[in-house]
Amino acid sequence: MQSSLDHRSLRRRSRRDKRFMGYAYAAIFMAGAFLIFFFVDIVNTAWSAFEQAQLRVEVSYSEEAREMGNYALKEDLSYLVSRGFTRLIPNRMRDDRSLLGTTQEKWVLADSEVDQYLKGKPNRLRKNERELVDQMRAEGKARLAFNTGFFINGDSKLPEMAGIWAAAVGSFYVLIITLLFSFPLGVATAIYLEEFAPDNRLMQVIEVNINNLAAIPSILFGLLGLSIFINFMGVPRSSALVGGLTLSLMTLPVIIISTRAAILAIPDSIREGSLALGATRWQMVMTNILPLSLPGILTGTIIGLARAIGETAPLMIVGMMAYIPEAPDGFTSAATVLPAQIYTWSSDSMRAFTERTSAGIIVLLAVMLLMNGVAIYMRNKYETKW
Repeated sequence: MQSSLDHRSLRRRSRRDKRFMGYAYAAIFMAGAFLIFFFVDIVNTAWSAFEQAQLRVEVSYSEEAREMGNYALKEDLSYLVSRGFTRLIPNRMRDDRSLLGTTQEKWVLADSEVDQYLKGKPNRLRKNERELVDQMRAEGKARLAFNTGFFINGDSKLPEMAGIWAAAVGSFYVLIITLLFSFPLGVATAIYLEEFAPDNRLMQVIEVNINNLAAIPSILFGLLGLSIFINFMGVPRSSALVGGLTLSLMTLPVIIISTRAAILAIPDSIREGSLALGATRWQMVMTNILPLSLPGILTGTIIGLARAIGETAPLMIVGMMAYIPEAPDGFTSAATVLPAQIYTWSSDSMRAFTERTSAGIIVLLAVMLLMNGVAIYMRNKYETKW
């Protein structure tokens, strides 16, 4: 009788184990399917942004064109060519007087509606304009070329001229400031808390608050940055400096926690051996603990910076959502970052910005994956097994 009960119990446990494994596999499958769908959708939308329509037209550098760039083109073509090109014609003629009175045939940037039409997407071209574009395409005067402007231009109200260069430079400046302020302060704080701080109530309260800071919504750090750095310290609004300082506040708890974890992983025998040989606690930390924990510290720092580069909410509070057509030339110049640029494009009503939004997401994901890959490589290559 007992044997029969044990057998039924084992079968029930086996069925539960199989159900649990089934749930686990289903969860993994759903997560994988979602990620695949997400990446396929983003890549499918973004792919066309890396191509840009161009038209081969005759540009007449006449007296009228010096005053109004549209007069440099035939009337029926001026509506198909990007306004960003025609607006620059008078400036080119002022800079190079030898152009006056000449006519040149060249490839120029097409309007975003022409670009969308050549890509087979919804557009607002009239019937006669579509027929003209078709005729130019048949004659080899309309093409899709690699969109170098997406990587070398700043933001623009014209989607065919909009690029990520200014936002990329702003992101780089912000990350530099974030690293310079959060890394030394975070590592020094972690070393003190782990190696020198007394075990009392005050230190316990500080440790609890550091752990809590790592989990609070990022927009609160933006409010803190607005209050401290802009209102109190007078740091220029919308600058890379205030953005980097704000993200430093957000990254600091992550670096402190990862550094403490790396220090804790070092066996006490290392400390005891160093102290037994006559080293002071400070010498022991600098010559043994810090070098051995450095791979874990750098890994946590890179992961913290990768999180910071994808933040938008705290930077919105400190004014880094501004329209920035030119790359900043310093840490106090007005700047924006890639996540803010992507958000701005996503809220624009023009269809051509949709593909640029997805392309910006691809670039941002590539940067974040690269940073996380570097962190994983450093952890695997330099981590010491005790």
